[in-house]
Amino acid sequence: MPQSIGENREAGEIPARSRHCEEFALSQETCPDTRRLSTLAQRCSGSLWVPILNPAEACFPLLEHRRSVGFVFLNSSRFIKSLSLLLITLFSVAACSRSSAVLNNPSTNTRRITDDAGREVFLPAKVDRVISLAPNLTEIVFAVGAGSSLAGDTTYCDYPVQAKNIEKVGDTQHPNLERIIALKPQVVLVSTASQLEVFTEQLRSHNIAVFVTDPHDLEGVFRSIEQVGQILGYVEQATALVSSLRARAMAVDNALKQSPRIRTFYQLSAEPLYTAGHDSFVTDLLKRAGADSVTANVPGAWPKYSAEAALAARPDAIILPTGGSMGEGNGTVAKALASSPAAKTGRVYKINDDHLVRPGPRAVEGLEEMARALHPEAFK
Repeated sequence: MPQSIGENREAGEIPARSRHCEEFALSQETCPDTRRLSTLAQRCSGSLWVPILNPAEACFPLLEHRRSVGFVFLNSSRFIKSLSLLLITLFSVAACSRSSAVLNNPSTNTRRITDDAGREVFLPAKVDRVISLAPNLTEIVFAVGAGSSLAGDTTYCDYPVQAKNIEKVGDTQHPNLERIIALKPQVVLVSTASQLEVFTEQLRSHNIAVFVTDPHDLEGVFRSIEQVGQILGYVEQATALVSSLRARAMAVDNALKQSPRIRTFYQLSAEPLYTAGHDSFVTDLLKRAGADSVTANVPGAWPKYSAEAALAARPDAIILPTGGSMGEGNGTVAKALASSPAAKTGRVYKINDDHLVRPGPRAVEGLEEMARALHPEAFK
């Protein structure tokens, strides 16, 4: 049986469950509805001649504004008796207004976003110091134009070249919490739920938020870009980038409409043999590139694959992610696949691993490279 790998190879991590960003709303218990306020106001007004014309006027049952002459009249005979009830009404409205302001007023100090782990994350209204704990997230921060906001990243973060000059906070699996806290970020971007228990409580005590991204397909990558743009205040730039990347992906789709699909094995590493499983965003890239992944239904993102299963798979093509951060690693076909139709016919394709194992903007380059390798006739 395939065994799922304990880390995501793009940054050494297991992703978390995907969610869309969403805003939250007040409940009726938090903010009384207008009917309740109006009823309370009517009780407060008693025998006063003040009419309650709309919910807004319910907040002021002792006053009438004579719009025609611009005067306000008071029925003083019941003023003292009604004052206490008026104050209750006003306090209810004030409480509602304060709560609504926190949620909806863009000038408030905090906002709330749901991350891909399903966690509601409180963020400052303006974020200008962020730490990235994954190479793909570092690439996204720079790609949306927010590189100046990056206070720290990991030793794996090597693209773009500017990322190499950012303060390092350890690697993805072993970040230095003391260093992270010392750099005083407002948000730490991660792409693994396994880090949350270690990070969240310690960072929360220093008013540092933790935000998780977890793309399982190319649309998920696009969502990650939009999320980072939203967090850092670069919404327009992120939207434009996603639009451009989506157009390139659509161009590949159009080019391959008449092309036959090819049974393909994605070899993440040879010894031990790992591949892309059902939950990996690479499986979606393969599908978009005109391939039928022979491991598309294997549970997990990066499962370990047995030699027996590889031998029985008999793929017609093999993708080797290599030549990027891996250097020359993973440059040869695994022994279990040496007698496969793909190996015998020479349909073994080396693709820059950074374009395939990092769910960031360059994933579209990986898609284009795989599509051209598998279907060169469609791009002539």
